[in-house]
Amino acid sequence: MDRSTGPHDRDRPGYALKPAPFHVLLALAEGAAHGYALMQAVRARSGGEISLGTASFYRHLARLMDEGLVVETDDRPEDDDPRRGTYYRLTPRGRRALAAERSRLASLVAAIDALNPARRGPA
Repeated sequence: MDRSTGPHDRDRPGYALKPAPFHVLLALAEGAAHGYALMQAVRARSGGEISLGTASFYRHLARLMDEGLVVETDDRPEDDDPRRGTYYRLTPRGRRALAAERSRLASLVAAIDALNPARRGPA
């Protein structure tokens, strides 16, 4: 990635999402959720590799919101506990960013798979 790209390029092909924001977007791809549920989903989906504390989670979430990838929503399950906090959802731009990251990662895997097996290294 060249240095002229900015945060608003996340849905541009070739832009690499960092692991924590990627996993937040991935968790929201299943539907709207409140902050604590998102933190749990990130931990579960990453196999425990990404465990966000409250402050770092909300810092990443605020950045994703500033970039127009995530928004607050009033959509809540009917049986939701009213004490739960704000719910969040992906925007269309957030879905495009996630799709661009999927394509980028698929290209990387294809490039590795195209290597001569002797040069790939151990599996």
